[in-house]
Amino acid sequence: MDNQKEDRLRKFDKHYLEMAAVWAKNSYCKRRQVGALLVKNKMIISDGFNGTPAGFENQYEDENDVTKPYVLHAEANAITKVAKSGNSSEGATLYITTAPCIECAKLIIQSGIERVVYSEEYRKSEGIELLKRANIKVENFKDDEI
Repeated sequence: MDNQKEDRLRKFDKHYLEMAAVWAKNSYCKRRQVGALLVKNKMIISDGFNGTPAGFENQYEDENDVTKPYVLHAEANAITKVAKSGNSSEGATLYITTAPCIECAKLIIQSGIERVVYSEEYRKSEGIELLKRANIKVENFKDDEI
């Protein structure tokens, strides 16, 4: 890729991550708000933020401040939303504010997403390692670059 194309891609990466950060603000989670955008052919085909399934209360932590087990991660919400719409995520890029966990990495692999761009590290790195093992392009666009 020549420098001009790389610079343009970097600019789009920055803007889509900024938009994912804005989308994260829709989350009611007290500990961490995460946003995700699925982009294909320069079009946003899905979005998501961490939250409870449709129809559930918007309270993510229990009385001990532990995340409830049925809370969906932002990337899982975006992937299931695009599947429900009948669109395909094959060849898409996932922009996410926090690196995916291993469970979401499995969904990313199976959904045909070919690139993941994120800004914050997750406390565990297994998800990123699995994506790399599956030959998915993974890029950490650091917070200070946004």
